[in-house]
Amino acid sequence: MEFLEVATWVTIGKIILIDILLAGDNAVVIGMAAGKLAPELQKKAVIWGTVGAIVMRLVFATLLVEALTLIPLIHLGGGFVLVWIAIQLLKGGDEDAHIEAKNSLMGAIWTIIVADAMMSIDNVIGVVGAAKGHLELVIAGMLITVPIIVFCSTLFARIINKFPAILWAGGALLGWVAGEMIVEDPLLIPYIQGEELLVKIGTVFFVLIVTGMIKIWKKRDA
Repeated sequence: MEFLEVATWVTIGKIILIDILLAGDNAVVIGMAAGKLAPELQKKAVIWGTVGAIVMRLVFATLLVEALTLIPLIHLGGGFVLVWIAIQLLKGGDEDAHIEAKNSLMGAIWTIIVADAMMSIDNVIGVVGAAKGHLELVIAGMLITVPIIVFCSTLFARIINKFPAILWAGGALLGWVAGEMIVEDPLLIPYIQGEELLVKIGTVFFVLIVTGMIKIWKKRDA
């Protein structure tokens, strides 16, 4: 894939948007883990914790990219997982992240790395799906996105809260990426050939309609 092609930058843009939308809790975890440190150590904990988090995400992404080429039906399974992630993103979480603040530099760094790794599985699935298995694009997107998430998370949260349509657009994007993964499954291609666009649009509408119904039910129960 040519790095300077417009399509390449569109893909990287999708990766960045998906990662930012899915990474709000990760940024909270980083702040909580370094919360008890002296101010001069907090910056070190955030920087080295972020480096470790990037390495862990790249390991996960590499394993997933390899799995996409080796395991039958994993494109389909990944597509279904992305649909679930999109719905969870749009309906809003009911739980807050609770991470113990550490009072040692190494303890804070380790907590950031482990917690981010546990919470970033959805991010990895989303960006690998958006990159269509191109590991070099995953790497480029993550190297751009993770520092932005860490240092600008509060700003993004305010923007999304002010303009909720951004979140719905992100959910629709995840639904589209889910459809892209599904139509690329080798075992399904013979059955859906020529209907790829319909499948992609269908997954977008499924995400939006299901989320809307969940929100309606929540209001009725409230």
